Amino acid sequence: MPREHYLAGLDLASRKVVVVGGGTVAQRRLSRLLAAGAAVEVVAPHTTPSVQALADAGELVWHRRPYRDGDLDGAWYALACTDDADVNAAVAAEAERRRVFCVRADAAAHGSAVTPATGKHDGLLVGVLSGGAPRRSSAVRDAVLDGLRTGVLADPGADGRDAEPTGGVALVGGGPGDPELITVRGRRLLAKADVVVVDRLAPRELLDELPGHVEVVDAAKIPYGRAAAQETINRVLIERAREGRFVVRLKGGDPYVFGRGFEELRACVEAGVPVTVVPGVTSAFSVPAAADVPVTHRGVAHEVVVVSAHVPPGDDRSLVDWKALGGMRGTVVLLMGVEHLGVVADTLIAAGRPADTPVAVVQEGTLRTQRAVRSTLAEVARAVADAGIRPPAVTVIGPVAGLSAGETRPRH
Repeated sequence: MPREHYLAGLDLASRKVVVVGGGTVAQRRLSRLLAAGAAVEVVAPHTTPSVQALADAGELVWHRRPYRDGDLDGAWYALACTDDADVNAAVAAEAERRRVFCVRADAAAHGSAVTPATGKHDGLLVGVLSGGAPRRSSAVRDAVLDGLRTGVLADPGADGRDAEPTGGVALVGGGPGDPELITVRGRRLLAKADVVVVDRLAPRELLDELPGHVEVVDAAKIPYGRAAAQETINRVLIERAREGRFVVRLKGGDPYVFGRGFEELRACVEAGVPVTVVPGVTSAFSVPAAADVPVTHRGVAHEVVVVSAHVPPGDDRSLVDWKALGGMRGTVVLLMGVEHLGVVADTLIAAGRPADTPVAVVQEGTLRTQRAVRSTLAEVARAVADAGIRPPAVTVIGPVAGLSAGETRPRH
């Protein structure tokens, strides 16, 4: 029957901790010890490059020699992490004599302490012990952390608050479409929402996880044109927050990349409503990646420009320097560009971009319905029309769009 352990939190700040061994097992232990502020000393004739880098940076002391009796003098805690059972036994024996708790990485039952499976979440340190079953400890730890991050497990003190939020607005970037690609913080705040104001391009599957009492406002159905709709959205955010409800403004991609997020932030600030911004995974880079299209590549492209093409070249409202884009060698990523792709391509060619420049257009990237078309700058408008590509789609222009990951690359 496994021994019962006492789970405690050690204050190791500025206290000597000796790690005997410099391999990968020792390396895994060091980050948590250093984060706790321990004065770490490593005893080993050789170490991994990562451990050596920590020593070179002055984050720990490395004694470049084998262990010898007396190395635990003044230590508060010790870890025996070598691949030699006799050395580990000697370390544990010295620790026992000195009344220093010692972890034996090779034989936990023969040490005086064991290392729990640990993880951090929003100021919480979660530790799990399972009496000699490390995989079980890790699995339970992961389940607890996942529950906290997704909101399945309630955390009344999250974000330093004593209770769940009672007001304010969170501008949350929902990512490119796949609900798994929202950030951990974004998903957690969404789980706390009383009101969710959602965009057309936000990951709608996330709404299925909301409790029945949550009010969902579909921003795509607000009438009277774009400008009027934005004013109405701002008003909804402010009014619901002033009612003492926690409002999540769920957007596609990142709220500050052609998402009008800063307009909403300014409206909330001017109204005296507290607001939090949660960055998201922008579709400008993630959607091409989902289709095996890099936006940079060593020796191919060292620059990327992200452009909104909802206003075409030649329109007085456009703020884009299309001539400069035509003269650059790197990658141009177009968002909201399907409708004007033909005139964009013609403008870039006229400005000096070669007509045979590779182009990739990815529709509904990261979703099950994702599909892509590859063509050239001269032919892309026709290719997109023939394929029936519709918004939302991301267009990548440049040599990177012609690269191939290989025909047999497995998909997951």
